[in-house]
Parts: sequence; C-alpha cells; structure tokens
Amino acid sequence: MFPADVFESAKRIIERLRVQNRMLTTAESCTGGLIASAITAVPGSSDVFFGGFVTYSNDAKMQMIGVDSELLKQHGAVSEAVAHAMADGAVRTSGADLAVSVTGIAGPGGGTAHKPVGLVYIGIASVFDAPRVERHMFGDAGRDEVRLASLRAALRLLEEAAQ
Repeated sequence: MFPADVFESAKRIIERLRVQNRMLTTAESCTGGLIASAITAVPGSSDVFFGGFVTYSNDAKMQMIGVDSELLKQHGAVSEAVAHAMADGAVRTSGADLAVSVTGIAGPGGGTAHKPVGLVYIGIASVFDAPRVERHMFGDAGRDEVRLASLRAALRLLEEAAQ
C-alpha cells in the first residue's frame, strides 16, 4: 500500500520502540491519519502504537488533545507553536512516551503570502527528550505530494527520536 521506503521506515520505528518498551501516538492534521496508517501497516505495531488523533479542525485540536484556543488564534493552526502543542497534547492525552504531530497546508488552496501551500510543521514530543519542531516548505507540488512528503519527514523525525 505504501512505497517501500515508507514501509521500511515505519518498520524500523516499530522495532526500535519495541526494544525500548516505548509507546507512540500521532496527532495529524493535513496528513489525515497517514502516519498512523503507515505505522499500523507493520505487523506487530500494536506492541508500540497507542493510536492516533486526526485533529483536522481547530475544534478537534482543542477538544481531542487540548490545544489552547488562544494559541490557535494568536499563531494559526499552521504554526510552530501549534505543532508543538499538538505533539505535547497527544503525549499528555494518551499517556504515550512519544508523539509526532503534523499541521500544514497541503493545497491546492488555503495558502497565503505568509503561509503558502506546502508549508508544514512537524513536531515531536517525548517524555524522555526535549520537544522539537521542524518547518518544511514542500512547495505547491500537489496535495498528494505534500502529504507524502510530510509523511516521509515525520517518519524520519520519529526514527531519530527512537534512537
């Protein structure tokens, strides 16, 4: 179902987390559950995957994982601050050890001069390490391409966090 590189990355993440006895969760907006789907494509992922939150709307971000409404108003959903809050909220809500969050503008519309199509923030929160957020500019490459690039970047960050 997924490209071989995506499946192999997900497999490495599962193996590393299993050895460390750690649990993972996801908080996804523009990827709509792709990260959770890639992780659960690996047999045995239930050993380390708590589950995921698809928090597409601002209301979902607030209600499901506790993102502060003032943070959303001040920075907008597509921001470093919200990516951080999403990952942190997913860890707090789930009790997992590690979370990845994704928020961005996949297109084809919705972009602005300050937040163009292809802008994506990916956050990592862990009970063991300092939080981290990366900003990506994937460009107006098409909705599927932006989402796939976001998935690959999120899996890379998870691999790094699971070392």
